Amino acid sequence: FCSNGGGMDTNSIAFKNAKLVEAEGIELIQFNIFEKFQDSVIHCFTTRKGGVSTGECSSLNFSFKRNDLYENVIENYRKLSYALNISMENMVLSDQVHSNKVRVVTGADCGKGLLKESDIIGVDALVTNEKNVALVTIHADCVPIFFYDPVKKAIGLAHSGWRGTVENIAAETVDKLIDAYGSMPKDIIAAIGPSICSSCFEVGDEVKEKFEEKIKWSGKYCAKINGKWHIDLKGIIFEALLNKGIPENNIFNSGICTMCNKHMFFSHRGEKGKTGSMAAVIKLRR
Repeated sequence: FCSNGGGMDTNSIAFKNAKLVEAEGIELIQFNIFEKFQDSVIHCFTTRKGGVSTGECSSLNFSFKRNDLYENVIENYRKLSYALNISMENMVLSDQVHSNKVRVVTGADCGKGLLKESDIIGVDALVTNEKNVALVTIHADCVPIFFYDPVKKAIGLAHSGWRGTVENIAAETVDKLIDAYGSMPKDIIAAIGPSICSSCFEVGDEVKEKFEEKIKWSGKYCAKINGKWHIDLKGIIFEALLNKGIPENNIFNSGICTMCNKHMFFSHRGEKGKTGSMAAVIKLRR
């Protein structure tokens, strides 16, 4: 269950292995597990603070599919671009349909989904080994999973909602890193970012049954409370990564709940769909 209580600040237990960074007026979260690789890779997960969006998307919304103005979203990306020193032209977005499909992207894909039309369809995870390509996924309770292989110099980023978690998109992303770049699981570093916790993720029998059917061992991450099932998506993803051979010390689980902390994050469930979306970003420096 959620370790954050009802709120969070920079001194809370949730930030024991992560840090809040302010740049260009926006607030970003970065994970300590990547800190020793900061000369080689840059990453972040945004908060909802510091953007120009208004109303239910206030203020740092990165989704074009929310109730927001196109120019506001573009300005938020511009702020993020300056904060990370990453050109918007180098960003690549997936279209995110809650699948387990992973796509290899290259420089030819730069700008897709943001500044130009995209043919990246039916995809919820991206991988690359090109340093000019910044991977971006969008979230508002679904789990962001960051991957970095410091040996083969490859990165990955996955959007794992409950459907993607059932279909094991975490393992599929690891497989794609192995197939495309020769990565070895023992070398891969993974971070499970802010997302809905099991206390907040309340579902019916049909969802629990899908997990039981697809992931036989997932029952230990499910608990029935007051007639409703609560499922620990981050816990299931953590074990799925372990099962692929990634060492436990190479996996970081943020433990941060987006719904418990709506003052800092957008939450689709917590705000009944009237909300914005955060961005997860990872890019090779060299």
